[in-house]
Amino acid sequence: MATKKLFDADAYLCEFDAKVVACEKAEGKEGIYKLVLEETAFFPEAGGQSPDKGIIHLAEDKEKAAEVVDVQIDKENIIYHYVDKEFEKGSKVHGILDFEHRYSHMQQHTGEHIYSGLVNKLKGYNNVGFHLSDSIVTMDYDGVLTMDEVRSIEKMANDCIYKNLDVLCEFPSEEELKNIKYRSKKELSGDIRIVTIPGYDVCACCAPHVHKTGEVGILKVMSCENYKGGVRLSILCGSRALEAFSNKQDALSEVAHILECSQESAAENTRRIMNEVSRLKGELAAARTELMNVRLEAVEKSLENVIMFTEAVPANIIRNAVNKLVAEHAGICAIFNGNDEEGYQYIIGSAQKDVREAGNLLKEKFNARGGGSPKMVQGSVQAGSSQIKEALGM
Repeated sequence: MATKKLFDADAYLCEFDAKVVACEKAEGKEGIYKLVLEETAFFPEAGGQSPDKGIIHLAEDKEKAAEVVDVQIDKENIIYHYVDKEFEKGSKVHGILDFEHRYSHMQQHTGEHIYSGLVNKLKGYNNVGFHLSDSIVTMDYDGVLTMDEVRSIEKMANDCIYKNLDVLCEFPSEEELKNIKYRSKKELSGDIRIVTIPGYDVCACCAPHVHKTGEVGILKVMSCENYKGGVRLSILCGSRALEAFSNKQDALSEVAHILECSQESAAENTRRIMNEVSRLKGELAAARTELMNVRLEAVEKSLENVIMFTEAVPANIIRNAVNKLVAEHAGICAIFNGNDEEGYQYIIGSAQKDVREAGNLLKEKFNARGGGSPKMVQGSVQAGSSQIKEALGM
């Protein structure tokens, strides 16, 4: 028999009494039981929304309490509460929702309806994907929105919130449904619950919502990215939006303090510093290249094998240097970049010899990592420079 959904009649109900219909061990979940009640206020995972949280305890014994770790619903509308304690069939229990968690979900979901309703009304796009968890809210639309359009719709959505409109949740009759144009991701049958925000949205939805749009508080688009030919938006509403703003404010305040500038000029100052860093990196690379060339010029041309040790030199400069050495020396040419304490990154090359032998020697002696071709190998090794020289006989 289907579980009676108390949240359909009252989304704000956070405590309830019920009778246990069944309770059995959950398959594949150690110490967890599947609890079925005659009725429940716990909303299951459905419609892209994660389930409610809370506890359930025996009506006559509060000490016999179980945490509700998950809530699921099957095709017969039986709701399963996954709990960490077993309850006897026929016993009476009392459920208590984590209402802060529930209310946050209500704020996010109603905010999504407002925004998606506006997207559909203004652009004709459908919401083809929705995910509401404890940390993120995303909506996928089957058409592209520019950032100007995203911000414009965001403003309209907040205007709707400020109007404090009624949010109507109803089960119209089959005859009434014929005259209602509503949004839905799929074909529906049976009792269909319609959520209406007058002038903004009419949508089939099974989830709890706030009574008034004003309760959403604020809606803020956090990100927008191209996704499967359309766009994916991430939003936050109400208390989540406030928390996100506070975190960003703290971060921006710290950045401004570090840069010794106002928050308003932090981005401009960061950009200026990054440009300066980029310029200095270019100069440093040029200086390192020049220094490496000086070291290469100092290598005796008569040497067959060459080994060099450097520190804090970019890999591209090391590779170019090895190539130059290989062109001038017939044997093995190796450059190790790093230090004895932290180890070395290496590149070994040769025009005439198979340098994989040298790489294998390093693996055997020092458990080095790396590989390559007969002409060039590269990797990392944790050993001192004198140990490396001795191992390679150089």
